[in-house]
Amino acid sequence: MPELPEVETTRSSVAPSVVGRRIAKLVVYDRRLRWPVPSDLPKRLEGKTVDALTRRSKYLLFRIGAGSLLVHFGMTGSLRVYSRAPARRPHDHVDIVFADGTLLRYHDPRRFGAMLWAPDPVLSHPLLRDLGPEPFDPAFDADYLWRATRSRSAAIKLALMDSHVVVGVGNIYANESLFRAGIRPTTRANKVSRQKLARLVGSVRAVLSEAIAKGGSTLRDYVDSNGEPGAFQLDYFVYGREGQSCRNCNTAIRQRRIGARASFYCPRCQR
Repeated sequence: MPELPEVETTRSSVAPSVVGRRIAKLVVYDRRLRWPVPSDLPKRLEGKTVDALTRRSKYLLFRIGAGSLLVHFGMTGSLRVYSRAPARRPHDHVDIVFADGTLLRYHDPRRFGAMLWAPDPVLSHPLLRDLGPEPFDPAFDADYLWRATRSRSAAIKLALMDSHVVVGVGNIYANESLFRAGIRPTTRANKVSRQKLARLVGSVRAVLSEAIAKGGSTLRDYVDSNGEPGAFQLDYFVYGREGQSCRNCNTAIRQRRIGARASFYCPRCQR
C-alpha cells in the first residue's frame, strides 16, 4: 500500500505537470473504486484550472476553484503523467486530459482507491476532518505523543499507525522508526517514556524524510508518476528481514504479528 513517502513522491512529481493548467476533460472508464467516482465529476472539473496540488495524510488534494479533487491510492493505485496518451491498459480507470495535451491517468488493479470531489473547506471532509497531525508538523512532538498515548495499553506500533494519533506512518515506516528509536514494537504505548517518545518523533521524521528522498519503497506495484520505482527498500534495517543479521549488532531479526500486521524487530537493539 502506498504510504506517506510514496504519496508525497507522487505529489512532487505530478505537480509541475498539472498546476496552473486547465482541464479539458475527465474520462471515467470505470467508476467502481472504493467509492464510486461521482457521476457529476467530469462536469465539475472540465474547463477548470488546477490551482495547487497538496497532500493531507495519504490523500492528494488537487485544489480547483472552490473545492478539491481528492485522490487516494488505496492498496494498488497510482497516477502516471503522459505527454502523449498511450494505449489504455487493463485497470486504467480515469484519465484527466489537460488543454495542452498532458494526460494524468489513474491506474488501480484492486480498485480500493478513491477519486472524489470535496467542496471547501476541504479539511472538513469526513475523510479528513478527524485525522491527527502530520509527522512533520511541529504539533507532533514528544509532549503531544505523551498525552496521546497515556490511555493506550495497546502496542506502541499500533498507536503509531493510528491516523488519529499521527498520519501517514504505515506498517513499513512504523517498523523502521521503532527500530531507530530503540523501542520494541510490542511495548505498551502508555509504558513508553517521554524520553523514548522524543526519540521516536525524531526517528519518524528521519525515516520518512529519507524515504521521500529515495522515492519511497517499491515492494510490488508502486511506481512514481514517471514509472520509476522507489529505492528506500534497499535501506531497511528490519522490515522484511526476519532471520537476517541486524545491521547494528548482528543479532537475528525477529518477526511477530501485531494487530494482524507483520512486525519486525531486533531483540537486542529494541527493548
